[in-house]
Amino acid sequence: MNKVWLVTGASSGFGRAITEAAVAAGDVVVGAARRPEALDDLVAAHPDQVEALRLDVTDVAAAEAAVRDVVARHGRIDVLVNNAGRTHVGAVEETTEGELRDLFDLHFFGPAALVRAVLPYLRERRSGAIVQMSSMGGQMSFAGFGAYSATKFALEGLSEALADEVAEYGIKVLIVEPGGFRTSLMAPARAGASADSGVYAKVAGTRGMVAGGDGTQPGDPAKAAALILAALDAEDTPLRLPLGDDGVSAVLGHLDQVRDEVTAWEKRTRATAFDA
Repeated sequence: MNKVWLVTGASSGFGRAITEAAVAAGDVVVGAARRPEALDDLVAAHPDQVEALRLDVTDVAAAEAAVRDVVARHGRIDVLVNNAGRTHVGAVEETTEGELRDLFDLHFFGPAALVRAVLPYLRERRSGAIVQMSSMGGQMSFAGFGAYSATKFALEGLSEALADEVAEYGIKVLIVEPGGFRTSLMAPARAGASADSGVYAKVAGTRGMVAGGDGTQPGDPAKAAALILAALDAEDTPLRLPLGDDGVSAVLGHLDQVRDEVTAWEKRTRATAFDA
């Protein structure tokens, strides 16, 4: 039986690539976006397989209604893809509370609301999958990406617990951690930035990387989407799927660094129990 997908941020980038890959596989996709008209071409080309849904994922109250509407029209949801997002650059000191809360609404609270809304239907069918689009920045971070990584770290922590909770119901959870892919994530119109204090030289370097990185990223979203579908179809779906040479290298390098730091202090950190 072909699947029914609900994909947020479906109008561009990974969302659109995943939508196109699912359609090519014969599945039905409800593409959610703040501007659903951006999906008009896909709807026109595949009227029986693609629907556009107006949804701002930061409106957590709308999540349950959106899921209920999709289930009412299609009978089920097999795969939820929490993809909507944007980047943000700024030192921790420069990032305002409002900027941080807005980013958490988009990358954490919105996806969490959709997960809560869809889970009763997945549990009832004892099948399905939840794809959480994170980033290599969900495993490690560096100057200027503190706010962005904080949201992705939170999403990954939630998702790791979620995977443990829903496994008994036959539900898969896949955390995707891309490196640099040629999406609109770093497009000037979409990339957020805190006011530049001029204090942090490393953050200035990150600002320059983001400003000049749009359109030059090495990763192909279509290849990434194909691998995501393959991972979901695999008998042993991984919990985490780093993507791209840079993403895989960054994640593995960070894990090596963490292990080195833990083992360097291991003898002393283990010896912190009460004396017998």
